[in-house]
Amino acid sequence: MPDPITKVEPIVLRIPFDDGGKGQGITPTRWSNLDIVLVRVETRAGLVGWGEAFGYMCQNATAIAVRDLVAPAVIGRDSQDPQAVNLAAQQALALFGRYGITLFAISGLDIALWDIAGKRAGLSLSRLIGSPCHDGIRAYASLVRYGEAERVEHFAAEAAALGYDEVKLHEVLPETIRAGRRGAGPKARLTVDVNCQWSLEQVRTMLPVLAETEVNWLEEPTFPPEDPTPWRAIAAEGIAIAAGENACTAVEFARLVPALDVVQPSVTKVGGVTEFVKVAQLVRAAGKRLAPHSPYFGPGYWASLQLAAAIDAFEVFEFLYVRPEAWCGLDPVLPVGGDIRIPDVPGIGFEPDMSVIERYRV
Repeated sequence: MPDPITKVEPIVLRIPFDDGGKGQGITPTRWSNLDIVLVRVETRAGLVGWGEAFGYMCQNATAIAVRDLVAPAVIGRDSQDPQAVNLAAQQALALFGRYGITLFAISGLDIALWDIAGKRAGLSLSRLIGSPCHDGIRAYASLVRYGEAERVEHFAAEAAALGYDEVKLHEVLPETIRAGRRGAGPKARLTVDVNCQWSLEQVRTMLPVLAETEVNWLEEPTFPPEDPTPWRAIAAEGIAIAAGENACTAVEFARLVPALDVVQPSVTKVGGVTEFVKVAQLVRAAGKRLAPHSPYFGPGYWASLQLAAAIDAFEVFEFLYVRPEAWCGLDPVLPVGGDIRIPDVPGIGFEPDMSVIERYRV
């Protein structure tokens, strides 16, 4: 029997966090809050699923898209087929922009539907979409941009002391990248995310620094992030290129994957679990590395862990190295010695902490 969707509700949270820095350099204004867009989906049978739509700095727009675009497009559809609902939502909303906010909103819906599917079957998401390959995953410490060598070195060393054997920097200056290597130590893997702030000429100028500090991959080095042409030129210089956090749907990834060494889909942006799994199949077929984007503290975190359990190519888990004032889910599974244990519970494993949700709800 069908189990129609009866309610799709966005819930916006603003949870302060501390990162030891100034919160400047990447976002339009100072970044000191986790803007989380929860997507709560309910069915006629009374099942409730939780998803997360990307919301950092765009939380209000994303929430409105969930409420005013996604919900009307899917209420009444059978919740038992997340892939069909996802496709129906994409088709219904194509007029309003294929990517960006529209897909962020659909991503939250899709994660919630897969959460419901797992709960209905009594299976974890990883078991629902395949046989789990891992019961744990290695995490790397994804540092914010500090812009000051002393701070970069301090926090890279702190992460290394906690057991992280890989550290990502969001730095763009030679002195701060060198500081990250000093802090992480000579044995750690070091990666650098430029957030599209270099030109191809600047990348070439920085190549000696990247070689000196033994950077494992260079992430989104040039603008715009949907143009892979400069990446091919950079890769020819011997540096691995990573990208994908800003790409939506497997259609877009089919175009980008050939130009990448490391592929980074984000479950809260790409189109949810449905599109993420398609991207993972493309990555496997192309023989590329899969290191997804997952700096989340809501259902996106839990869903990413389940995908890590289910997909053998999932190489490493991105853990945003900040201290949130609270987690909106009960019993978050955090890295210990640089490793995260993946729970085997129905759905994505997220159970809301309603006291936190009520406290931080916008």
